[in-house]
Amino acid sequence: MPSAATWPRLPGKDRNAQQLFLAPRKAYLLLNVEPELDVADPQLARAALQQADMVVAMSAYKHAAEYADVLLPIAPFTETSGTFVNCEGRAQSFNGTVKPLGDTRPGWKVLRVLGNLLELENFEYETSEAIRNEVLGADAAGNAALTARLNNIVDLQPQVAAPGAGSALERIADVPIYFSDAIVRRSLPLQQTRDARAPRAVISAALAQKLAVADGDPLNIAQGQHRIQLAAEIDPALPDNVVRVAAAHATTAALGAMFGALSVEKA
Repeated sequence: MPSAATWPRLPGKDRNAQQLFLAPRKAYLLLNVEPELDVADPQLARAALQQADMVVAMSAYKHAAEYADVLLPIAPFTETSGTFVNCEGRAQSFNGTVKPLGDTRPGWKVLRVLGNLLELENFEYETSEAIRNEVLGADAAGNAALTARLNNIVDLQPQVAAPGAGSALERIADVPIYFSDAIVRRSLPLQQTRDARAPRAVISAALAQKLAVADGDPLNIAQGQHRIQLAAEIDPALPDNVVRVAAAHATTAALGAMFGALSVEKA
């Protein structure tokens, strides 16, 4: 499992996503996230969500029925105005490209209404620009001076994983470009490209020889109590004790953490 330093941090809070799942909460509000595909350990996330008293999923797509108590439709970011801040500290505002579909509302508006219903303070915003101005401390994106608020300092000590015993294999996982978010995962043209092909179990030439497998042969992959089957792909440049299995895809979501021990055998 990645160290705590590699998980997203909550603004203003001394917790990250991993800690929120390791110590399950009574309730979760999921905003534009599919935990089985978007977190470093989908099984850890699913276990926490399934034992929660309440799970609310806000998304532009229909999903999460297996563990969510409430599904709230919201518009994707392309249908609302907003502001991005890039790695330079440059704030860039944008407008929605089209109107939201039907009665759909942007996520920030749904959150505002929920805050109003719960009689919470500071939920009186009328526009996304008002939210931007308060967060950035400027009346326009171009006037925001944010570089002093950005740095590469990590306030948590990296956790070095213990080496595997003997000939243990380690999983390393990438997130392919067209599995990376809810929109591209549902784009039919993008899913027909080479970059969107189903994940394979990429192994070294030495491991392939040991298992007596060739490219395309089926392999059984086990990570803890979780098992899947993938086609083999041989990469001579890969270390002998490493297996590359992509994350963020339905065929690999049944496995555990993106990085950790696993076992491989010929199917």
